[in-house]
Amino acid sequence: MSSVTVIGAGNVGSAVAALAAKAGAQVQVLARDLAKAQALAERVGGTAGVVGDDPAGDFVVLAVPYPALAELAATYGARFDGRILVDVTNPVDFATFDGLTVPADSSAAAELQAAVPGATVLKAFNTNFAGTVATGVTGDVPATVLVAGDADAAARLVELIQAGGLAAAVVGPLKRARELEAFGFLQMVLAAQNVIGWSGGFALRK
Repeated sequence: MSSVTVIGAGNVGSAVAALAAKAGAQVQVLARDLAKAQALAERVGGTAGVVGDDPAGDFVVLAVPYPALAELAATYGARFDGRILVDVTNPVDFATFDGLTVPADSSAAAELQAAVPGATVLKAFNTNFAGTVATGVTGDVPATVLVAGDADAAARLVELIQAGGLAAAVVGPLKRARELEAFGFLQMVLAAQNVIGWSGGFALRK
């Protein structure tokens, strides 16, 4: 049985925690607000703690805003060694909403991997709005989670996602995270402009 630690109890964290629980994984929720972590853990049948507690999961989903990644890397350091870290962030400049804040040849996921080299970083869930993960559909199409990173780790995450009822596809190694982050940003721009709804977005059809 897989085990998943979700750091963050917001909309994305809640949706991923529920997905993991549906997949039969043991779920741990860590948040800055213990009451919020406990409330989410109770809903998914998991355990709760605060940020800084040791992660129990083989997968550690960082369901936090992009600026918090560096802080989590500094807080946990080697305690992330051997874990599969799932970066869900989109490094968007929310002051201008006009682009990504990482260098053109990098990504938030690549920065995280450099900061915690003992872990294996995957990029996933950043091209899905939280509501689509929760409902399993993007508009009227089954939701698909795109994953970038180490092939073996990505395959394990895909298996977990599929067990939770969603579709998933591996797009390549971690260097593809740059394209996923640009993809996620474009989807956010369209939603902010009311071109699409927050329950919609890009979807895949075979």
